[in-house]
Amino acid sequence: MARDTSDSTPITSPDALAEYLAEGSKPEEQFRIGTEHEKFPFFRDGKTPVPYFGDAGIKTILDTMQARSGWEPIIDAGNIIGLGGPSGMGAISLEPGGQFELSGAPLENLHETCKETNQHLALVREIAEPLGIAFLGMGGSPKWTFDETPRMPKSRYAIMSRYMPKVGTKGLDMMYRTCTIQVNLDFSSEADMRRKMQVSLKLQSLATALFASSPFTEGKPNGLKSWRGDIWTDTDNQRAGLLPFAFKPDFSFGDYVEWALDVPMYFVVRDGRYHDCTHITFRQAMAGALKGELADWQTNMGDWTNHLSTLFPDVRLKRFLEMRGADGGPWRRICALPAFWVGLLYDSAALDAAETLTKDWTFEEVEALRNAVPAGGLDVEFRGRSLWDVARDVVDIARTGLKNRARLNASGQDETVHLAPLDEMIAKRSTLADDMLALWKGRWNGNIEAVFDDYQY
Repeated sequence: MARDTSDSTPITSPDALAEYLAEGSKPEEQFRIGTEHEKFPFFRDGKTPVPYFGDAGIKTILDTMQARSGWEPIIDAGNIIGLGGPSGMGAISLEPGGQFELSGAPLENLHETCKETNQHLALVREIAEPLGIAFLGMGGSPKWTFDETPRMPKSRYAIMSRYMPKVGTKGLDMMYRTCTIQVNLDFSSEADMRRKMQVSLKLQSLATALFASSPFTEGKPNGLKSWRGDIWTDTDNQRAGLLPFAFKPDFSFGDYVEWALDVPMYFVVRDGRYHDCTHITFRQAMAGALKGELADWQTNMGDWTNHLSTLFPDVRLKRFLEMRGADGGPWRRICALPAFWVGLLYDSAALDAAETLTKDWTFEEVEALRNAVPAGGLDVEFRGRSLWDVARDVVDIARTGLKNRARLNASGQDETVHLAPLDEMIAKRSTLADDMLALWKGRWNGNIEAVFDDYQY
């Protein structure tokens, strides 16, 4: 997220918070695709991480991008920590360990998403190459220790860094040593939100397996296909995971609000300053828990919007749905991830088929799958079938959905072309993590630095 929200509108009741979410509903013709991807910056010489400060640092990249693009700098305590584009044009932001993120604009089709991605990566390369910097596309930092990883001067991250060790064993690794590709998708009503939330929660572990690309930690294999997926099993389980209540047949905006109200807060922003609120829940803040700590203690809609951005379920509900299960990866995967979810969720026939396929999957089964996938990937068995076979069925449903959408590029191709990386992987029954591990044993000869050469943008 590039920027935290300021909105002093007072909160009148929990119903108002549910209404805020419901206001995201829109007609199908206004549905858009918002793709986000993160990548690790590194120095080509030595394959070392890039700090924030310095002549060849992340600040320099942001300053140069700002000068060339004219985008608005996002400032935190005097430091540039992101760029905001003109209305509807996306943003650039930094993750805690310097992971460089594009939060893409809301676009009409996947061809536009790929064009946006290519333009962004071209600009980033143009600026970074003279500095001796490149970017790595994978789900977990493959070489650097936690202590070697830089820290970005972003106030919310300082609060999170102090809090994470209190609520899990892997939260700091999540913050500083992982990258993801995500897609944000719309809903037309509460019922449409419910269907999409339930289908995507059930299939999120399949996405983790399909996009697994984090098999190394600190220079050697870690025994996992998705280290990132494993990290999310013990980051902060009060605010992450599968949300069992969302599996209910009458799941509603109000149910999500009731859950979110009882999750500890991270912060509130007052007069540009971040105040640590990890000692209270949002419900307690609404009841006046900050009275005596802050002059402006009443909660407002800006606080609520920011709080929603600090919740980390596998599918996050805001005024849209965020698909959060996938590792980062090479540029073709940046288009394939939204293609997978758009195909499943943005065509009624495909959504019907995905719902039928997963209808009787129980929370317990899906949770067991979520726990098995980080190590087993697509080799995991689910209901007596290999997950490879399930993946083939689900990708075929996504393909049908994309064909039915019939969004063509200038060459007359529909959006199914963006599923090609998944088709290739399923055909050879080898995930990106499997490919990386084979290279490690083969051509790389156990040298982790080769991953930076083979999988840079």
